[in-house]
Amino acid sequence: MTMSSFKSLLWGATGLALIASCAEAPQEEVEPETPVATRHLEWVRNANIYEVNVRQYTPEGTFKAFSAHLPRLKEMGVDILWLMPVQPIGKLNRKVVGQDSLGSYYSISDYTAVHPGYGTEAEFKALVDQAHGLGMKVILDWVANHTAFDHHWTKEHPEFYTRDDKGNISVARDNEGKTTDWTDVADLNYEAPGMAEAMFGEMRWWIDQFDIDGFRCDVAGFVPNAFWDELRPKLEAVKPLFMLAEWEDPAHMKSFDMNYGWDLHHRLNQLAQGKVGVKTLDAYFEEQKQKYQKDDIRMYFITNHDENSWNGTEFERMGDHVKSCFALCVGLPGMPLMYSGQEVGLNRRLSFFGKDSIEWGSQDLLPFYKGMLQLKHEVPVLWNGNWGGDLERIPTADSTVYAFRRFNAPNHPDSELWMWVNLGSSPVTAAAPESLTARFGADGNSVAEWKETGTTAVDAVQPIVVEPNSFRVFYTQKSQ
Repeated sequence: MTMSSFKSLLWGATGLALIASCAEAPQEEVEPETPVATRHLEWVRNANIYEVNVRQYTPEGTFKAFSAHLPRLKEMGVDILWLMPVQPIGKLNRKVVGQDSLGSYYSISDYTAVHPGYGTEAEFKALVDQAHGLGMKVILDWVANHTAFDHHWTKEHPEFYTRDDKGNISVARDNEGKTTDWTDVADLNYEAPGMAEAMFGEMRWWIDQFDIDGFRCDVAGFVPNAFWDELRPKLEAVKPLFMLAEWEDPAHMKSFDMNYGWDLHHRLNQLAQGKVGVKTLDAYFEEQKQKYQKDDIRMYFITNHDENSWNGTEFERMGDHVKSCFALCVGLPGMPLMYSGQEVGLNRRLSFFGKDSIEWGSQDLLPFYKGMLQLKHEVPVLWNGNWGGDLERIPTADSTVYAFRRFNAPNHPDSELWMWVNLGSSPVTAAAPESLTARFGADGNSVAEWKETGTTAVDAVQPIVVEPNSFRVFYTQKSQ
C-alpha cells in the first residue's frame, strides 16, 4: 500500500477520531539546531580519516581485493578513505633498494591513468561507488610538485619542468628551491605558462570520471600557495571537496580544510620516550591559538606511511604509550588519522619500494580503535572545527600526566569530556575537577566512563586513579 493510499484510508474511516486524538496528544516539537558557521562540508562534522596503502593492503595489492575490507572498515567507524597514489609508477631513474624494485608510489608517470597492477578504471570506480554506498568518502593522494622522469609531459611539455645548471630537467626541489635526494622524480615549474591549468585538468579528471570527494596533497608546501588558492574555487565549481595538505603552514588554511599536525606528533614521540614533560603540550596549544582559527582542522596521528617506513612503527617510537597517544589524537581538537594495519597492531616497517603485504591476524587492538572512533562520532565536543568544543587544561602536579576538559560545543551545551593520560611508570591519583563533580545528579545529565569493554555509567568519581601507561575518559551522555 502506498503512503497516499494509507492516508486516504485513515481519513475515510477515522478522520474525525484522528483529529480528536491529535488534539488531545500534541506532538512535542524538536527545536532545530542553529547552523554552525563553518567552511567545511557537513559530512566533515565528526569524521575521522584512514590512510589506505593499496599495494600492501592485501597479497593481491588490487582495488578489488581491498574492496572486500570496506564493510569491516565501515563497521570499525571509518569515515574518510585516503588512498595513496593509484597511478602508474615511472621506470626511468626508478629507485631500487635491494630486491624492492616496484618504485615509489609518489613517482607518477601518468596522472590520468590507474596503475595496471592495482586494477582497471572500472574496478577503481566500483571501489569508490562501494565506499559511497557504505557512507564513506574517498580522497586521492595527489602529487603536484613533481612527476616521474618518464611522465609524458617531459616529452610533450618539457617547458613545464625546472632546469638545472646544465639545462637538464631537475630532480624535485624543496620550498626553498634546493634539490632533494628524490632522484626518481622531476621538479615541476609553476611559473611556466599553462602548467597550473594543466594540473587542474588532471585533477578534474578524477572527479569527473570517478566522483572522488577530495585530495590529499603531497608536500603541499613545495608548491606555490598561489596555485592552491586559485585551484580550490576551480575544483569547487566541479564538486564541493575536502582538501588535506601535507604541510604545517597556517597559510594553507585559505585553500585546505585540514593540514598535518607534525609538530604534535613529534612531541608525542618525545613524551612517550620520556625526553620531555607534558608542558610541551601546553606550549604547543598556546602556539596553536596564535596561529590557527578554531575552524582550521589539524590532523593528528601516531603513524602513517612515512613514519612507518622511515622512522619506525608506533611501537618502536611510543612503546607502551601507543593507546594513550592515540587517545590524545582523538580527544584533542583535531581529526584523528589511522594507517593501514594500525587496527591490528602492525608492528614492522613496510617496504616503501617493494611488495610487503600487511598480515591481518591479530584482532586484539580492534576494540580499542573501534571504541575511540565511536567516541569521536558520539561526543559533540570532540567534533571537528567550529562544530567541536573548546580545550581547557586541567592542572596536574606530575610532569608525566596530561589532563584536559573539552566543553562549549555549539548546539550541545551539555556535552563535556574529561581526559587524564598517564605517560609515567607509576599510578597517579588526581582530584576530579568541579566541572566534572557538578555533573553528577544534574537534571537531564549522566556521566559515563569510556572503556574498551564498553561505556560504563558512573555516579561518583573521587579520587581519579590513572594507572601507568594508561588513560581515563569521562564524558556526559546525551540528555534524554
